[in-house]
Amino acid sequence: MQSMPENSPRKTVAVVGGGVAGMSAACALADVGFHVSLLERRGYLGGRASSYLHPGVNEVIDNCQHVIFGCCTNIVGFYERIGVANKIHWTSDMTMIEPGGRRSQLGPFQMGPIRLPAPLHGMPALLRAGAFRVADKLALARAFRGMMKPGSLSNSEETLGDWLRRHRQTEGAMNHFWRLVIASALNADIEHIAVPYAAKVVRELFMNSAEAGSMGMSIVPLSELYDGAKRFLEEHGSCVVLNANVEGLSWDVLSRRWTVTTRTGPVTADYVVMALPFEGLQKLLPGLPQAPGVADLAKQLEQHAHWPICSVHLWFDREITELDHAVLLDREIHWLYNKGKLQPWRELRGSYVELVVSASREFALLSRDQAIAKAMNELAEFFPVVNTARLEKAALIKEVRATFGVPPGIDAARPGAISPWPNLFLAGDWVATGWPSTMESGVRSGHLAAEALSQAAGRAQNFLVPDLRPQGLMKWLR
Repeated sequence: MQSMPENSPRKTVAVVGGGVAGMSAACALADVGFHVSLLERRGYLGGRASSYLHPGVNEVIDNCQHVIFGCCTNIVGFYERIGVANKIHWTSDMTMIEPGGRRSQLGPFQMGPIRLPAPLHGMPALLRAGAFRVADKLALARAFRGMMKPGSLSNSEETLGDWLRRHRQTEGAMNHFWRLVIASALNADIEHIAVPYAAKVVRELFMNSAEAGSMGMSIVPLSELYDGAKRFLEEHGSCVVLNANVEGLSWDVLSRRWTVTTRTGPVTADYVVMALPFEGLQKLLPGLPQAPGVADLAKQLEQHAHWPICSVHLWFDREITELDHAVLLDREIHWLYNKGKLQPWRELRGSYVELVVSASREFALLSRDQAIAKAMNELAEFFPVVNTARLEKAALIKEVRATFGVPPGIDAARPGAISPWPNLFLAGDWVATGWPSTMESGVRSGHLAAEALSQAAGRAQNFLVPDLRPQGLMKWLR
C-alpha cells in the first residue's frame, strides 16, 4: 500500500494523472509540505505532452510538438519550480513560407535600443509581409481593433467564422492568419471556435507585449523535461507511481480518507486531485460515491468533444532548411519544426523535421503511407531540396484526443476545481481556467486545484502565477 504512516503529521494527497495538470498540482503541494503520490497509468509522465521510444524508427520522439509562449506564466513558473526552465529555446520571430518558397517574417520591431510600444511592436513586420496583400492587412487591422479591449467580446455567442465575416475579412486574411495561426493555436476550425478565445489568443500573442508573444520550444524530449517533476517530488519526500492505472475510488466517511484502487495496489490519502482528461473522469464517474452535483458534472462532461493533432516525423540524409521552425501556408501541413536544430544533442548526419497538422479530422483519417506521402509532396513545394534528399525513416503520430473544442457556450461546461465530493478536487486543461486547451490551461488548473486543496486543509496558499501585464498602449485598454 502506497501511503504515509498513520502517525505522520503530513497530510497525504493522491494526484491521479501525470500530465501537466497533475504534475503542476503535485509539485505545488509537495513544495508546501504535503506528501503527494502522483499516479500515472503509463510508464512515463507528460500525458498528451510526452515522448517515448518509437519502435518503428528507434528514436525518442514527442507525441506532438508542443510550444509555450511568454504569456504562459504558469507553465514557465512550473518549469522554474522543477528546474528545467533552461531547457526551453525562446524566439520572437515567425517565418511564414508560401509554396514556391517566398518568405514573410513576423515579429517585434527593434532597431538598436528603439522598440515600438505594444500593440504597435509587430506592425512594421506585418506591413512588410508579402504573404498578405494590402487588403488583407487592412482587414486584419479592422479585426484586431475589434478584439483590442479584453471585455468587449466576453459574452459573445458567435463563432469566430461568423464574427470574421461580419468584420469583412478577406480570403488572404482568413487563409493565412485566421484559419492557420489562430485555428492552429486553438486546434479547431474557425466555425467551431468561440470568439472570446480567439480574441484572447490575438491579444496575448500579438498585442499585449513583445514578451508575451515570444515562443518557447523544448530542446529535450518532453518526457525528459518532465523527469524534473519526478526529481522534485522525490526530493520533497513525495513519490511518482507509474503504470498505476486507476480502477476506482472509495471514500471512508469515518476516517475521512480516500482509497484509490490501482492496478499496482491501493493508495490511501487525505485528499485527491483528479487530473484527468474529461473522458478519463467520465469513465470513473459510475464508480464514484453518489453526491449532490454529480449529475450536473456528468452533463458538463458530455458537452466536451475532441479535436485531433497529427504530426509527421521525417529523417533525411541532408539538411532541408536552416530554419528552426516555420509556418507553411496554403497546404494541409501547417507547421515545420526542425528538431535536429532545436535538439542538437541528437548529433544527426542529416536532418530531422516534424510537420504538424492541426485541427484536421480529414488528415487524421489517412493511412500512414498516405499521410507521409502527402506531407513529403507538400514539403517539397516549400523546400525543393526534398526532391533530391533521401528519406531515411518516417513516423506518423495521430493524437486523436489532443485537445477539447472551444465552441460558443463551452464555458458553461467547464467546472471549477471544487468537485461534488469531499476532499476531492478537479484539474485538467478542460476545467474553468479562462484559457483554451493548452499546456498553460493544464498547469493553471493544477495550481487552482492545489489552492483549493490547501485552503480545505486549513493552510491556504497561492500558487497561480499572475498574468504578464499589458505593455505600452495596451496597458490603458484593460
